[in-house]
Amino acid sequence: MAAAGQAQDAWPALGIIAGGGSLPARLAAAAQSQGRRVFVLALQGHADAAALEAVPQEWIRLGEAGRAIALLRKAGVREVVMAGPVRRPALSELYPDWRTLRFFARLGFKALGDDGLLKAVIGELESEGFCVIGAQSVLGDLLARPGVWGKYSPDLQAKADIEHGLRVALGLGALDIGQSVVVQQGIVLGVEAIEGTDALIERCGRLARQGAGGVLVKIAKPGQEKRVDLPTIGTTTIQNLAKAGLRGIAVEAGATLVVEEDAVVAAADTAGLFVIGLDKAAE
Repeated sequence: MAAAGQAQDAWPALGIIAGGGSLPARLAAAAQSQGRRVFVLALQGHADAAALEAVPQEWIRLGEAGRAIALLRKAGVREVVMAGPVRRPALSELYPDWRTLRFFARLGFKALGDDGLLKAVIGELESEGFCVIGAQSVLGDLLARPGVWGKYSPDLQAKADIEHGLRVALGLGALDIGQSVVVQQGIVLGVEAIEGTDALIERCGRLARQGAGGVLVKIAKPGQEKRVDLPTIGTTTIQNLAKAGLRGIAVEAGATLVVEEDAVVAAADTAGLFVIGLDKAAE
């Protein structure tokens, strides 16, 4: 036991900057199971307090960059992973500390898109001596695999909708707007912007036409920083698809995080939905 404790102390703590959802807690559990110390910076208004209650943690506001860096250093963190959705606030909501103000001053308060802002945040963390890694570096089986996952496969109409949705999603991503699009019978019912995927699905459920239901296509943006903000799906995604009357989801293999794949497949099979991983490299 002493040797294990010594090994654990010798391994720098993993810092998890936690947004919403279950992924931060899964990352913490996986790292701890490997004998690694974990320290969580939980973002107020976003992180799930109940899921993280057993993990060493501190709660911070999005505008407290100086305090965040100090806490990570105090905890002995060298590697940092950012996980979980975070609603992007308006600058007026941040109440930034001096460190955050300096960060935005260097950017000139430009209206950056999400990808540009996240790349800038990674650059700031790395300039402070931290190594930013992706969630997939901790959970190696987290990335979506190619092919059909469960009992159900897309029919010809669904395949055509997926192809159209992929073209639209690539265009959206190139403009750094969003990662998801819903297509039904060749018609784009909705595209993702700041509201997020769950809200997009709910909105498109109200816009659905008669006949074969639509499909959700969710892919990474072209040139996206792969260590943060990769497309993510879980059982909640499947439940929302079923509620909205959609027939299935197509995600990008190797570039989509899947939280508890077995549960996702089981939920899709129960709901009669297809889940497919698109191998873009093979297209």
